[in-house]
Amino acid sequence: MGIVGSVLGATLGWWMLGPLGVIMGIVLGHLAEDKTSFVKDRDGLTGRSSRSGFMASLLVLIAAVMKADGKVVRAELDFVKRSLIHTFGKDQTQQALLMLRDILKQSIPIREVVHQIRVNMDYYSRLELLHLMYGIALADQYLSSEELGLIHSISGGLGISESDFLSIRSMFQDDLAAAYKVLEIDEVVLDDQVKRAYRRMALRYHPDKVAQLGDDVKRSAEEKFRKVNSAYERIKKARGMN
Repeated sequence: MGIVGSVLGATLGWWMLGPLGVIMGIVLGHLAEDKTSFVKDRDGLTGRSSRSGFMASLLVLIAAVMKADGKVVRAELDFVKRSLIHTFGKDQTQQALLMLRDILKQSIPIREVVHQIRVNMDYYSRLELLHLMYGIALADQYLSSEELGLIHSISGGLGISESDFLSIRSMFQDDLAAAYKVLEIDEVVLDDQVKRAYRRMALRYHPDKVAQLGDDVKRSAEEKFRKVNSAYERIKKARGMN
């Protein structure tokens, strides 16, 4: 069954309404006879935090960031491809890239799209969306000021706190100062406060928070969780904590 049949065979979710629905309707129409399962829910249902809505949102936001500097080059697509393969595997990435190329041709009303995601997706899924988006955007080890500004704006529009945005951004930096930002604390706090911050962030970024989005997304969340642990170990070592 093609993707249109797969989606229509279930209850149409929030992601097929509003601006996301307009964009994805065009894309899915082009892929009607394809065998892709990239945005198909594993349990056959579409809900407020469904895998389908998450994947559709991810692809549209990636496209918006890629277009932020006014050009999309082949090398950029290659970097995105490698990042998607790392998270979703080769088969799903092939279908995702077909969809992404179609989305890149569309006009993306980013404010409306972001608002639709915010009101229909839980906070932990939005955090993971930001984490994946940031990682994919950084696949070429470079973020233009336009791309960085748009990701920051998207994060705010998604209702993600500034401290959580800085925490996720700092996960892609490798120094002690970034480790403190990952745990959302200042470098002058006491050791007990470091421990409490670690427990708080470990709970916030626990992979089980996004288990409903599928095993591959949960594995990506495990990377985020490991970065919290790594930041904590780095701070402990620097402080000589037990």
